[in-house]
Formats: sequence, C-alpha cells, structure tokens
Amino acid sequence: MMNHLCRSCRIRPLPLLLLVLAACSLSVVWLDLPPVSGADEAAASKPESKLPPLLPLKVDKSAPLLLLEEPAAKEAKSQAFLKINAACFVCHENYREEPLAVGHAKQDVGCTKCHGESLAHREDEDNLTPPDKMFSLAKIDASCQATCHDTHDAPAREVLKRWQQRCPEKTDAAQVVCTDCHGYHRLPRRTVSWNRDTGALLMRATTGN
Repeated sequence: MMNHLCRSCRIRPLPLLLLVLAACSLSVVWLDLPPVSGADEAAASKPESKLPPLLPLKVDKSAPLLLLEEPAAKEAKSQAFLKINAACFVCHENYREEPLAVGHAKQDVGCTKCHGESLAHREDEDNLTPPDKMFSLAKIDASCQATCHDTHDAPAREVLKRWQQRCPEKTDAAQVVCTDCHGYHRLPRRTVSWNRDTGALLMRATTGN
C-alpha cells in the first residue's frame, strides 16, 4: 500500500523538465525587454490629443457657383468679352473662336442681337426648337445692312480676292452674301435643320441602336 502511494506522488521526470524550460524562456524574454524610460511613462499617462473642432461652414450666397466660375484671371481678362455669348456656348462651343462671333462680341454684340433671346431653343434638350430668328441666303445681306453695316469700305481688289478664295463657285456677284467672305458662321455638320424662313423642322439625324 505504501509503495503504491509513493509511486502516485512521485513527480515524473518529463513534466518537470518541461516546467523548468518554460521558466527559463520567460526569464530570457524579460531580460531582453528594453527598460521603460520616464518619457515613455509620461507619454503613456498623457491623454490622447484631439484635433480642434471644425469651424461652422459659412455660405457666401453672393459668390458664383463653381460651375459658373471664370477661368484663370489672365485668360478671363483676355476673353471677358465672350461672356456675352456664354449661354450659347453651352451647346455651340465651336463658335467660341469663330471670327464673326468673336468680332461682334468684341463690340458688345452677342448672338441674341441677331438670333433673338431664343429661350425655347436653349431649353430644348431634344434640339427640335429653332432659334427665334434665322436668315436664309436671300435675307443675310438685308439683315447685316439694315441696322449695323450700311457701308462697305473694303477695297475692290480685296473684295475680289476674298471672293475667289472663299466662294469661287459663285460666278455671279449677285449671289455673294456677307457671310461668304466674313467669318465661318455655318456648322460643318448638322444633326438638325429648319426652314430658315418658317422655322419648320426639315431634318433630324438619327442613330441606330
């Protein structure tokens, strides 16, 4: 009986060895740790800093919207006169550098002077509504001369030269109109066309699915 108790209380050698190795490992790790400095203790005890609160957003209703802001100051200064046609350039960007439109804008004469306010045309995203005023070839000269250009002081030699350069297919001087020589006030490609006298829709380009 006594031998049995001694055998049950005896510590087996393998668990004892593992216990000793674990204790040694913990001692080595503890010795390798760097000492804690006073600065570290102060940083640990210091509460976490917080960013200052954001100031309330101020809305300046008099400032222009970002979408309406002018380009860089230098560019805006040199092209400030083009603002008169800003509403038209939303769709007709190609006329921003067109000589006839630019020349008139420099004199404070915008698109609406000839074509009317054309509000319905501007608001029609389907592009089916014509401008308030359009001019067929037969009415171009009369429109230009009626209110603005009642004289033509260009030398005859220059007129003939421009005629031959711009519209040599027109052999009769009576066929030549102001816009044959001045500007490029026609769209190179049209997706819609109206009768310039009546405003009736003549053609609308369609694309296949």
